[in-house]
Amino acid sequence: MRTRISKKLMLIGAGAGIVGFAVFGLLPGSFLGGVMGLNIAGSIFGYPVTSDLLPRIIVAASMLVGVMVSGIIFVVGGSFIGWLLGTAIEAVAAPKAEAEKEETGA
Repeated sequence: MRTRISKKLMLIGAGAGIVGFAVFGLLPGSFLGGVMGLNIAGSIFGYPVTSDLLPRIIVAASMLVGVMVSGIIFVVGGSFIGWLLGTAIEAVAAPKAEAEKEETGA
C-alpha cells in the first residue's frame, strides 16, 4: 500500500506541475531566458545588439533554456509536493490499517 498512494499522488502532482507551467511558467521562462540571451549577446558583440544571425541564435537558445528550466522546476516541484502529501497520508493511514487488522485477528 505504501508505494501506491504516494506514486499516484506523485503523478497527479506532476500533472498539476505541467498545468502550472503552461499557465504560469511558459511566458516568464521565455522572458527571463531572452533577457539573459540579450545580456550574453551584448557582452560578446557589444551594445546595442544587432540583428545578425549569431546574436539571434544566442537569444533563441537562451530563451529555450529558460523555458526548459522553468518547466523542470514546475514538474519536479509538483511531483515532489504530490509525493510528500502521499507519504504523509500513508503515515497517517498505516497505523489505522494495522489497528484494524489486529482487532479482526487477521
